[in-house]
Amino acid sequence: MNTYSPYYTFDRKDWKAAQEDSKLPLTEEEFERLKGLNEKISLREVRDIYLPLTRLIHLYVSAFQQLQEKMNTFTGIRAPKSPYIIGIAGSVAVGKSTTARLLQTLLSRWQEHPRVDLVTTDGFLYPNRVLEEKGIMNKKGFPESYDIKKLMQFISSVKSGQPALKAPVYSHLAYDILADEEQLIDQPDILILEGINVLQVNTEAPVFISDFFDFSIYIDAEEQDIRSWYIERYQLLRDTAFQDPRSYFHKFASLSEEEAVQNASEIWRTINLKNLMENILPTKARAKLILKKGPDHQIQQVLLRK
Repeated sequence: MNTYSPYYTFDRKDWKAAQEDSKLPLTEEEFERLKGLNEKISLREVRDIYLPLTRLIHLYVSAFQQLQEKMNTFTGIRAPKSPYIIGIAGSVAVGKSTTARLLQTLLSRWQEHPRVDLVTTDGFLYPNRVLEEKGIMNKKGFPESYDIKKLMQFISSVKSGQPALKAPVYSHLAYDILADEEQLIDQPDILILEGINVLQVNTEAPVFISDFFDFSIYIDAEEQDIRSWYIERYQLLRDTAFQDPRSYFHKFASLSEEEAVQNASEIWRTINLKNLMENILPTKARAKLILKKGPDHQIQQVLLRK
């Protein structure tokens, strides 16, 4: 361990040692529902990595809640309850959604903070018609494809303790915002905001989305591994979701395996890799904690900012 690094670096063995001997608060059925489409994650991974992580976050949340109470006493003002906000960033196909769902489930099992909501920034993408009007449909997922003003207003309202807020919902099947659906966020104990660019810094803005985070996580992996996972996921979707006539990508359902690999590789090279290198990866060092994955999706290192 580098004494003068801004991070404490743990391998799997050292990180696992932080977990007390306790029963896994997750059934195998629940775990299977939480897993991503092509993630080879095991219950052992949950025990070794995610249980210690939720214990750590629990310590932060407990301190945060205690500080809120002390501030109310100090100011004499009973302020609305402010949720503890966790941001999760990383590339497309790196496993952010699975990490977010696991943390949501595990953190909700603590009696001190049972209400844990999960919101993805996909809902704050501009609708396809707007992206087409702006001529940036091929840059979906890039910083300019998000309604940052709307996202900023939402996250600041959540942090201020405002009740009964509504977040827009995105459909991966329709590949668009669902105009007739909304997600209700009503003063949770913890809010997890998951998205590829949540740690992005817009130098023209005085405030960033990450300014509202109490804890942030970056899911990291080598580019060739993420590319492999993306192509594998694309092939699985070709055989499943793309077969649905309602799917935006139904036109790709009839591709041969070779054609699917070629198409996925081209999308990765021209869009997702470009976004990763220009916008996502540069934000890694802004995270409080980095989870470094190996080729098998297992987390090999945990880096915790000092």
